[in-house]
Amino acid sequence: MNQALRWVEVRKSRIHGRGVFARRDIPAGTRLIEYVGLPISKKKSAELTLKQNRYLFTLNGASDLNGKVSWNPARLINHSCEPNCEAILDDNNRVWIFSIKPIAREQELTFNHGYGLEDFMNFPCRCGAPSCVGYMVSEELITIVRSLVEGD
Repeated sequence: MNQALRWVEVRKSRIHGRGVFARRDIPAGTRLIEYVGLPISKKKSAELTLKQNRYLFTLNGASDLNGKVSWNPARLINHSCEPNCEAILDDNNRVWIFSIKPIAREQELTFNHGYGLEDFMNFPCRCGAPSCVGYMVSEELITIVRSLVEGD
């Protein structure tokens, strides 16, 4: 069995389309699944961003990872304003999804997709978390976005 499939499975999500769910109880700090894809240049990444590709990860100063490939189930991990996972880039330019808190069997895996302020209103959030800001922005921007949305 694929190591990742030991921990997770893909199925319908209440957040958005399909999602990734825990097959069993997962302790905090568990490396769950690799976010795989095709390495691409920054120029190609910029082009894909303009085409609304939401599956890009920064690898280094020269290249990014395009995870919009059918063989990347981690691309289906939905955003949450109160995530239970995080994406970590290792020293070999590989992106891994780790649990940051215990995750119960059947619970959906989520991480903060970390979008910036550019066109943030084009990325509505449907996570349903009590602290949801309404948009998929990185944690450090939540206060700014909340003030923009509330008109403070």
